[in-house]
Amino acid sequence: MFEFGRDLRKLFEKARESDDLGWLELIGADLVAAEAQALTIDGGRVSCARPFDAWMRASALWREHARRTGRRASLDQAAAAASDAARHTATADQTAAVAIESGEIHLLRFDLFGGPEKLTAALGDVQSSTGERPVTRSAAAALHARLTARRARLSGEPAAMLDAAALLDAALHGAKALPPTIGDDLRLDRAALGLEAGVKRRDGRLLDQAGRDLRTLVESASPDYRPLTRARALALAGAGLMALARLARNEAATAQGQALFAAAADQFTPDHSPLDWVSVQLVQADRETPLARLIEAEALTREPGLVLGALARERRLGAEAALAEAMGDVEGLTGLEAIVRRGLAESAGAQPLEWAADQIGMAHLALAKARLTATEPRAVGLMLAEAMETAREWGAPALVQRAALLQVRAATVRDEG
Repeated sequence: MFEFGRDLRKLFEKARESDDLGWLELIGADLVAAEAQALTIDGGRVSCARPFDAWMRASALWREHARRTGRRASLDQAAAAASDAARHTATADQTAAVAIESGEIHLLRFDLFGGPEKLTAALGDVQSSTGERPVTRSAAAALHARLTARRARLSGEPAAMLDAAALLDAALHGAKALPPTIGDDLRLDRAALGLEAGVKRRDGRLLDQAGRDLRTLVESASPDYRPLTRARALALAGAGLMALARLARNEAATAQGQALFAAAADQFTPDHSPLDWVSVQLVQADRETPLARLIEAEALTREPGLVLGALARERRLGAEAALAEAMGDVEGLTGLEAIVRRGLAESAGAQPLEWAADQIGMAHLALAKARLTATEPRAVGLMLAEAMETAREWGAPALVQRAALLQVRAATVRDEG
């Protein structure tokens, strides 16, 4: 007979020894940190039989914790563990593995906090990787393809995007001997690139490929074993469908996109993976996210410099401006402007992304006040232009898109005036 408690513990012990870290999706962020801390302690013991393996695994777990929570301290712990692993390398492949892990940490720093120079640092790591085993070379190729895709999306150049897609194709083909989580990340990146390039170019082939990738991920990622991978795929599919719905002005597709977002949000709780939960909330259309939920999203992304934190801040300010406008509360808008102005003074120079979010927030408030008072909005164009420049410099295209969307609305207000 299956003795649930004891046999379940055996399954987890076996999973802990596997190179496939997909089992981490079953445990919450706090337990991931506890596992990482235990490995960190184990790796530092004189009696540790395999210190290199312990430090490498600790680095991967700290990195996973940072991916879910946005904690800089966890990223620093991952980097420290990788550095400790480097002191215990005995083969060329182990040295290459450390370089790849360092590149993964730089890549995650970029995803969380922006700064294109982090991609350059990661490329330096992967280019220094000189492993001998095919599996090591495949891991390096996978990281290189993902980094190239990030840089291509920042550039927005069609040729760069197509080249990056080809690298992702090749890396995915060579990833069959790698842990499934690496293949999943490659598919997600290929789908994201394909959706963005496909919408821009009106390219049905790219959109179809993205749809196949996401369908494969959703079908292979069981909600009982891989809830986060499934949720990420569902949310990306929802975002793609919403983008196409806006282009075609198709209400049915809009409703389907919202259903995908709802399905993604149902896969896990906010404390299981705070940043995944926030991502699902922010990717939805403005009218679909209540102010209370945006406030919660902002509270979960308080880490200074976090890209998602800046996006949550901007969305919350936009929702507050819309609420005050709906209530005809000019005095409330003026009070909010004073609060945001103080925030701008505090974040100037220190937290560029928060500063950009506040500039967009000020534009929301100025436009709302202009509509209520039938006056010309002042300096909105300058606010948005400066926000877009800063967001581009820091590699935060989602924030650039938010400012660009508001520019269109500002033009409408001026025309109506």
